[in-house]
Amino acid sequence: MPIDLNEHLRQKNKNYQHPNKDSNNGGGDNGGNNGNHGFQAPKMPSFSMPNGRKMAGLYVLAILVILFFLLKPFTIINSGEVGVKITTGEFDPTPLQPGIHFYIPGIQRIIAVNTKVRIAEFTSVETSSYRNRDEGSLRNQAISVLDSRGLSVSVELAVQYRLDPLSVPQTIATWGQNWEERIITPVIREIVRNVVGSFPAEELPTKRNEIATLIDEKFRENINGLENRPVELVSIQLTEIVLPIAIKEQIERVQVARQEAERARYEVERAKQEAEKKAALAKGVADATIIEADAQAKANRLISQSLNAPLLQLRQIEVQGKFNEALQNNRDAKIFLTPGGATPNIWLDSKDSQRSSSISR
Repeated sequence: MPIDLNEHLRQKNKNYQHPNKDSNNGGGDNGGNNGNHGFQAPKMPSFSMPNGRKMAGLYVLAILVILFFLLKPFTIINSGEVGVKITTGEFDPTPLQPGIHFYIPGIQRIIAVNTKVRIAEFTSVETSSYRNRDEGSLRNQAISVLDSRGLSVSVELAVQYRLDPLSVPQTIATWGQNWEERIITPVIREIVRNVVGSFPAEELPTKRNEIATLIDEKFRENINGLENRPVELVSIQLTEIVLPIAIKEQIERVQVARQEAERARYEVERAKQEAEKKAALAKGVADATIIEADAQAKANRLISQSLNAPLLQLRQIEVQGKFNEALQNNRDAKIFLTPGGATPNIWLDSKDSQRSSSISR
């Protein structure tokens, strides 16, 4: 039973008091002033202490505060995440939005799930596969594929995807927290093997875009066919197709031969164009000569058709007039006339034998 400290102190005070009573000499000496004489102990200072109920309440409050910080019955959901509340193993279908959320320890728990864009890489790295939940990345070994002839080919690619925030509780309940290893990794490996395996290794570099498109289409079809459509595919990048060394060398030889054939074809085409150009120039010259000859012949025909006796006589008269004008200026000139005027008339200056002039019609 709790002890009352104040009552204990009062009782102790009484024990220190010693009164002296003399009933026979009560009115004697000193006028009765010294008849009754006793010792009074000093009083102790009094202070109040909480009672039992208050102390119990303080103890309970302290225990609750300590348990609150030890058990931490709350979870903070950050931006880009949703929370999934699990009560005695049952998933709450409503996702928890960013903020602080309380739960009952031992009965309930809350899982924070990243809904940002995530990336799964398939690459030829020396290190083993790893998973970084905070960064939302998943790295795996490159996908080994056999082509249509059974040759081994390694394919590297990166898949970007994100969870549907509204269906996260159903996704975790169905596939678990390692849903990527069940939805993404095995599916993409199977699709890549089916698509790439239908091509011979020599055609893979030239049909890279076609292969990437087929992988994207088939993966989207598979993801969209899942219940509740838990994952949204963002993109697939086909980063590398690693061929066997023998295939690489063969492709290089084929490319060199193809380049040589293209060069030879270019030279032949160029020579053909030069020959056609020269032939066209020669034909042009020949055509010009023919056209000129035809024009001259036509002109000659027109001239011959235009000549007649009256015209010739007119021309002879005109020439004779010119000779008469010349004789007026030089009377010593010698003139030779041809009959009929069919040939030129020639005259020579007797004073200047070095000068001659010909007038033709």
